[in-house]
Amino acid sequence: MSGSAIVRVAIFAAGAIVGGGVATAISSRTQSAVPPRPTPVASNTPAPIIELDRTGRARLQENTLVPSNTAVSTILKYGNPGPIADPLVRQAYVAAYDRRLRHPAWTAEHLTQASLKPGKQADGVDRSKSNFIEDESLPVPFRARLKDYFRSGYDRGHMVPAADAKFSQEAMNETFLLSNIAPQVGDGFNRHYWAYLEDWCRRLTGNFQDVYVFTVPLYLPRQDSDGKWRVSHEVIGSPPNVAVPTHFAKVVLTSKAVSPSRPDELEISTGAFVLPNAIIPDEAPLESFVVPVEAVERAAGLTLFSDEVKAHSSHICKTSKCQLIVRKFDDAQKKHKAIAAPK
Repeated sequence: MSGSAIVRVAIFAAGAIVGGGVATAISSRTQSAVPPRPTPVASNTPAPIIELDRTGRARLQENTLVPSNTAVSTILKYGNPGPIADPLVRQAYVAAYDRRLRHPAWTAEHLTQASLKPGKQADGVDRSKSNFIEDESLPVPFRARLKDYFRSGYDRGHMVPAADAKFSQEAMNETFLLSNIAPQVGDGFNRHYWAYLEDWCRRLTGNFQDVYVFTVPLYLPRQDSDGKWRVSHEVIGSPPNVAVPTHFAKVVLTSKAVSPSRPDELEISTGAFVLPNAIIPDEAPLESFVVPVEAVERAAGLTLFSDEVKAHSSHICKTSKCQLIVRKFDDAQKKHKAIAAPK
């Protein structure tokens, strides 16, 4: 994937769609066994991040932003106020950063068996050599800061996990930038169920040729006692700076050849899972968090896949086991670091 294509993907994927209705459906989904009914995406939605080419192969869309015209250049003569989704292009992932919320709007990865192999550096790739750092590429007023997380009660949760970037120390270090981090409940979520889900995404490479993973922080409404729906979330830091998502979505797209004799014909599978930012019991079945891809798109204001991809894909839980492996050694493996006091 070329650098220019990545940048374009990162920029246009932040285009917004009105999606309050489906956000409500996702919120209800975490409390009910009945999945929300997908809402058709309007024809004027932004270009998808992934679409099918003429051979049926999944590829990144290369559309650019809508060109400016005379009216735009005249009215915005002294500057465009935004909103701006900063495109972040890293070795192991691409992302769009949300300046208002101070965490990624979304992150995207392309996983293969080869990409997950440990690097061949002489001294090895070691998570203990990586440290959480502020992203100095972002404007100062919009950065998440290390001190925001100090005594916040939340973990610095990776959107792209460090374990997905073992091929080089630099790639792993980039996953520790605060622009790849969002506040997550620690014990019972970030250090456990969320880690099991990250591991499941990596294990998909054993069954599929290509695995695309999108991680999307969400802010979903819940119904109060008066019957009205409201979005309520915490903001950490002093002064308040970093928003705490109510939910997180993992959306996957996998592909593999239909048969060895037909390598250009691909079998596409997709699936979306929305998890509350809360303690989740280890025994909770992954399929209980399944929602339509369209539900995540509408709630986040994104178009992840084209209608053609959705129409020609199978659900991931039908082509692979949607079953997590509970690894009690994850705490030691992740080498959770205490958050130091701000200097």
